[in-house]
Amino acid sequence: MHCKFIRAAAVMALASALNGPAALAQVRPQAPAGKVETLDRIVAVVNDEVITKHEMESQKQLVIAQLRRAGTELPAPDVLEKQLLERLINERAQLQWAKDTGIRIEDAQIERTISRIAEDNKLTTPQFLALLKQDNIPYAKFREDLRGEMMLARVREREIENKIVISEAEIDNHLATQATQSGNQQEYRIAHILVLLPEQANAEQINARRARAEDALKQLNEGRDFAQVAAGYSDASDALQGGSLGWRVHGRLPTVFADAVPNLKPGESSGILKSPNGFHIVKVLETRALGGKTVVDQTHARHILIKVNEIVSEADARARIDRIKDRIDRGTARFEDLAKLNSEDLSAAKGGDLGWLGPGATVPEFELAMGRLEINSVSEPVRTPFGWHLIQVLERRKEDVTLEKSREAARSAIRARKSEETYQDWLRQLRDRAYVEYRLEDR
Repeated sequence: MHCKFIRAAAVMALASALNGPAALAQVRPQAPAGKVETLDRIVAVVNDEVITKHEMESQKQLVIAQLRRAGTELPAPDVLEKQLLERLINERAQLQWAKDTGIRIEDAQIERTISRIAEDNKLTTPQFLALLKQDNIPYAKFREDLRGEMMLARVREREIENKIVISEAEIDNHLATQATQSGNQQEYRIAHILVLLPEQANAEQINARRARAEDALKQLNEGRDFAQVAAGYSDASDALQGGSLGWRVHGRLPTVFADAVPNLKPGESSGILKSPNGFHIVKVLETRALGGKTVVDQTHARHILIKVNEIVSEADARARIDRIKDRIDRGTARFEDLAKLNSEDLSAAKGGDLGWLGPGATVPEFELAMGRLEINSVSEPVRTPFGWHLIQVLERRKEDVTLEKSREAARSAIRARKSEETYQDWLRQLRDRAYVEYRLEDR
């Protein structure tokens, strides 16, 4: 399927389609005598909305294609249906919450995202739309699926990511713990199975969920493929991707896995691990050694920025930066003095000084122009998304950023762990508050 690359762009909804708002099954005109017409029916009610059999079947076809591409054996049909229904219920509850709290994705945002997906895959927008048509994906449905994916991402950003706080003390503790861990020089590619517990679960519910986890572990011990068991048993959002969590350094492992994973060899699975969210099984797929010392080229630079906006046109901004450049070339004013008077960013107070810049610290247009400059020379006007710049390179050096990189990696690891744990807890609470009525078994 040509459009499988879209998930790699992190916004494509094909593999987890939401299928738009459900419509109640309606009575259709009577079919001609001798013909049997299958009516759509409701398979679940989530608060005041329904999920239909048609939605679930559409989702099933996408997921089956995805599992086959990955070479994963399909779960039993009834197990797959239940997994798909749980996914649709969770997504519907999140979308309802998003709408109720005022999250909206405008049509213009959808269009810009589609253009960016096409550009990221080196296609024009018409070429991308042609591929959708070739793969029998209706454009209207694609747009609504994409809208749903963007809303879910906005929910997570607003409710989870923006509320995470990481202190310097946490980073220090993380690095100290890493230094004492035998596995701190390893990176692990892992997959997991999660059997969720309801919030404030009673003894009967806990025993039932533990029995489900034990059944999954039994199948693994009998030699069943981990990805297939995850697709059939896991309640995690990645279940139908085989439970894959990708590559993780030790500090980015979920807390419940931190002690178990370093003791597992590639191909080995843990026993049942208990956390407040439920019961887990983790498998180490691969390991690899982490890199050592990191030395990068850094540039000490300063700049003058004239912004282009609703008030200042492109032509006016360019004319203004040209006049400033002319004064520098003629020697009638110093770069730093002109930066203090004219530059439209926070560096103006420091004469435009940006400090030491490493790879990726600036936008590509700025970095490319800066890299071509000799020491103390001033660039021609450079256009970036921020406006027009003049750039002056003051110094260059090679710098060991191993410690800086370690602290940044620690910050990212702590954020990722907190984000996932907080999100799973939030999602469980949201689901427990939702009214859900199952009708999958109705005939």
